Amino acid sequence: QFPFGRRLPCDIYWHGVSFHDNDIFSGQVNKFPGMTEMVRKITLSRAVRTMQDLFPLEYNFYPRSWILPEEFPLFVAEVRMMKDSDPSWKPTFIVKPDGGCQGDGIYLIKDPSDIRLTGSIQSRPAVVQEYICKPLLVDKLKFDIRLYVLLKSLEPLEIYIAKDGLSRFCTEPYQEPTLKNLHQVFMHLTNYSLNIHSGNFIHSDNVNTGSKRTFSSILCRLSSRGADVKKLWSDIISLVIKTIIALTPELKVYYQSDIPAGKPGPTCFQILGFDILLMKNLKPMLLEVNANPSMRIEHEQELSPGVFENVPSPVDEEVKVAVIRDTLRLVDPQKKKRKDIQQNIASSKNEVNVRYDYFMCYRCQTLEHVSEANEELLEAGPAGDTPQSPEPELPSLCLKQVFPKYAKQFNYLRLVDRVAALFIRFLGVKGTTKLGPTGFRTFIRNCKLSNSNFSMASVDILYIDITRRWNSMGIDHKESGMCLQAFVEAFFCLAQKKYKSLPLHEQVASLIDFCEYHLAALDEKRLVCGRG
Repeated sequence: QFPFGRRLPCDIYWHGVSFHDNDIFSGQVNKFPGMTEMVRKITLSRAVRTMQDLFPLEYNFYPRSWILPEEFPLFVAEVRMMKDSDPSWKPTFIVKPDGGCQGDGIYLIKDPSDIRLTGSIQSRPAVVQEYICKPLLVDKLKFDIRLYVLLKSLEPLEIYIAKDGLSRFCTEPYQEPTLKNLHQVFMHLTNYSLNIHSGNFIHSDNVNTGSKRTFSSILCRLSSRGADVKKLWSDIISLVIKTIIALTPELKVYYQSDIPAGKPGPTCFQILGFDILLMKNLKPMLLEVNANPSMRIEHEQELSPGVFENVPSPVDEEVKVAVIRDTLRLVDPQKKKRKDIQQNIASSKNEVNVRYDYFMCYRCQTLEHVSEANEELLEAGPAGDTPQSPEPELPSLCLKQVFPKYAKQFNYLRLVDRVAALFIRFLGVKGTTKLGPTGFRTFIRNCKLSNSNFSMASVDILYIDITRRWNSMGIDHKESGMCLQAFVEAFFCLAQKKYKSLPLHEQVASLIDFCEYHLAALDEKRLVCGRG
């Protein structure tokens, strides 16, 4: 550990909190710039909502959400309208502070008037969501699933999911929410950090029992009851890929800001914690995404009043050790070096085969000696070590690649990625994350989007209106200009003006194609002029 930094470069940097823990210029770091901001409850809700606007059926795994305080009037109006249309609808809502973690500040309400709109909600924004009243129960208890997901690369997109996860149980038998039990956190909230303080919490050495179990033990139990476990896994994989597709556009904006193209910088990877709730019908619902999931493999146990000791947790150890180990195996820089050496050896041997016989015999013998020496060095490792294989007797990978493996099934969803690419192209200044008015005008002009019905004066009004509204929401005041979410809103508005009769996703796809066509033509023209 180097708490004050390290001068010598490393192959892999393992940061505790975020990408910016240390200034690094090479190697690999286990955090993406902007990830902590992107998985906050408000930002995640906005990103998923954009995708829900485009593909409502594909993104129905995230509860209906409103952002407080700015959408409080909308929340009140929509709830009233839904109650008027269906008087039997008796909803429950869950309020989650934006920057909260470990269950801090979460509470349940039955009516919008119950929201604590005193000073705290103004200084601490929150998300309010429709509460899932009919979860799957095991032993009459509500539980959620913590799955570990490795985002190995952003460009190209590469995603792995751990084959096992954790199931974290409430500690009081579940009942549907009523005014009497709304405040019983041990019944409704699955957070481990809350339930560990319950007198009913069970620490178990068995992965199949207790208040924290492996997800595989739950799957075995469901399978024995005749549940379609393969379909469940397929739905979970789909949820994970779709969520990351929703996050990648803005992550790319952060990435180009901190690691501009053409400049030296590290590459990134990150382990994410996906919190998923299974409904009674086995439909997985996304609760939240954690940028810094706990990797502790022990828990505190009170030996006597006020005296605590760290005790190993077999469940945590079984799941988390495999995730860390296999992440390091997948990002191992030595693996690429070994592969390059073997390829060089193979190409050298191929080169030898085209030589004349006499010269070939001599050179072949020489190269075989060289290649044998290389292979011996490769197996020997550091001086003095006994020869061994690069990965001696390691178990098979617990991380399963799901993207690009299933890319064909999901690439049609990546429309906002393409909009983000247009946004980044016109940012102009490297290191910025906001588009100025000149950049927006250049985008409109280069993509041939202005005409007699949509003048450049109208372009300026659109830019000012949308930018002002997004900036009033308190979105990153460090620099002025139009953020990506504001640009996406403006782009959707332009698409709806230009292609009136199509569904929104087709409108957006058509406008992207239109812009990309004109920009490709412009690039070709510049290339020809450059040659001239």
